[in-house]
Amino acid sequence: MITSAAPTFEHPISITPSDIDDMGHVNNAVYLRWVQETVVDYWQHISPVDAQEELLWVALKHEITYRVPLFLDDKVDALVTATGTRGSRASFSTNFRRGEDIATEVRSSWCCIDAVTRRPRRITHDIARRFLPS
Repeated sequence: MITSAAPTFEHPISITPSDIDDMGHVNNAVYLRWVQETVVDYWQHISPVDAQEELLWVALKHEITYRVPLFLDDKVDALVTATGTRGSRASFSTNFRRGEDIATEVRSSWCCIDAVTRRPRRITHDIARRFLPS
């Protein structure tokens, strides 16, 4: 298992009217879409084009802690950090921040998939180091 201090990737979040539920705040299900968008954006930012063509990522598990609700006019950033890799799995921490406040914390596990075979693929040392530089 590879773990080390990793850089945090920042992804701006745009809240749309369709993200708001009957209670007037962002619907809980929307956070899953945001995690997906953020982790994929992070992958596209740090990886070479050939790796993006060869590898896909599938979410395996999300654990979400909601701290404070988010509303339509809030300015929100997602902060994602890789926390480890093992075999074909990578783990990430994604925090949704409004100003200085962490509104929501998400711990997630993802599986690296071969784009051709659609089967799990071991995360190579080179790819792991893109997430978790020494």
